[in-house]
Amino acid sequence: MSNYRPLSRIRVLDMSRILAGPWAAQSFADLGAEVIKIERPGTGDDTRSWGPPFISGHEGAQDEAAYFMSANRGKKSLALDISNPKGQNILKKLVFHSDILIENYKVGGLAKYGLAYEDLKKVNPGIVYCSITGFGQTGPLSSRSGYDFLVQAMGGLMSVTGEADGRPGAGPQKIGVALTDILTGLYTQIAALAALADRERTGEGCHIDMALLDVTAACMANQAMNYLVTGKAPNRMGNSHPNIVPYEAFATSDDFVIIAVGNDGQFEKFCEVAARPDLPRDPKYKTNSARVENRDELIPIIQGFLKERSAQEWISSLEEVGVPCGPINNVEQVFDNEQIKHRGLKMNVNHPTVGEIPQVASPIHFSGKKLDYSLAPPPLGFHTDELLLNLADIDEKELKSLYDEKIVG
Repeated sequence: MSNYRPLSRIRVLDMSRILAGPWAAQSFADLGAEVIKIERPGTGDDTRSWGPPFISGHEGAQDEAAYFMSANRGKKSLALDISNPKGQNILKKLVFHSDILIENYKVGGLAKYGLAYEDLKKVNPGIVYCSITGFGQTGPLSSRSGYDFLVQAMGGLMSVTGEADGRPGAGPQKIGVALTDILTGLYTQIAALAALADRERTGEGCHIDMALLDVTAACMANQAMNYLVTGKAPNRMGNSHPNIVPYEAFATSDDFVIIAVGNDGQFEKFCEVAARPDLPRDPKYKTNSARVENRDELIPIIQGFLKERSAQEWISSLEEVGVPCGPINNVEQVFDNEQIKHRGLKMNVNHPTVGEIPQVASPIHFSGKKLDYSLAPPPLGFHTDELLLNLADIDEKELKSLYDEKIVG
C-alpha cells in the first residue's frame, strides 16, 4: 500500500500558534500538502513550552512539549522575524509560491507589517488567506482576544455541559479538550478547500474570516435548534440527552455504563434483556416522545434494575441484541482498545532530535491507500536553510547575513 498524498500540489504557510490554526495546517499536512510553519526565532510557537510533559531530545537539543507534538506533525519549521522589513520581504516571496496562508493574529495584527490580505493578494492574487480569531474580523467584539475556554463559555457550550442544578457537583463545565479550537481548525480547512475549488474557476483567492465564537454557536446543533424552536434556553442535564430517553450514563453493581437507546425497537430489546417487558407496553414509555415527557419517572426505574448486574454483564447482554452500550474508558483504555489498535490510531514517527515518538493518526481512511506521515513535528527552525535557499531566492552569503542579523534562526 503506497503512501497517499492527495494534496501534494498544495503549499500552506502556517503563521498560526496554539491549536486552531495549527490543527487546520496539520490536517493539510496529513493529506499531503507541503506545510511551512512560520515561527518566531528563539521561542517559536507558544505551545513548545506548554508542559510538562516534555520529550527529551539529544544532548543540547530542545525538549519538545507533548502539546506542540499533538498539532504540528508533517510541517517544516522556518524561524523568521516578520517584524523586520527583510523578514517581511522573505515572507512575501514565500506567499508568491504558496496557495494558502493560515494566521491567528489579532485583527489588524499583520497589517502593521504590510502582511494583511490586501497586501499579500498583490503578491499572489490566488492566495487563500485564512484568518482565525476569537470573535471575527468585524463586529463589536472583534478587537478582543479569544481563547477556547472563554469561547466555550460565551458560545453556550458550557451552559449545556455539566451536572444539572440541584445535583451533586452541579455547575458549568468546559469540555476536557479544546474542542472549539479543533472544530474551528477543521472548519478552516473545509473553507480553504472550498476556496481552492473556486479558484480553479475564477483564478482568484479570497480572505476567509473564521471566528471561534461563530463555530461554537454553529456547533450547538440540536441544542441551538431546540432553543430557536421553543424560545427556551436548554439547561445542563449532566449525561442525559435533551431529546432521547434512555440515553445517558448509569451506575451498575460495579461501574458506570453508557446506555444509548436511539429508537423504540431498541428500547423494547433493552427491556427484554432487563426482564421488564412491561415498560414498552406502558403508554408513558412506549414511544421516545413519551419517554422524554416522563423521564423523571422512567430513569429511576432503569437505574434500579441496572444496579443488579455488573457493567460487563450488561454490555455483553445488550450487545447481543444490538442495543448501543459501552464502558466509559480513560485515555489509557482507549489506546488499549482492540478496535483503536485495529484502526491504527496510535502510530510512531521519527523525530530528528528526539528519535521515535508516538502520534495519533488522522481518522481519515481512503480505500486501498495510506496517508504519508514521514515528517515529525519539526524542531524550531529545522528547515530554515532548505526553505530560504529553495523558495526565497536567497544564496548562502545572504543566508549567513540573515542569521547574523537574527532575522532567521
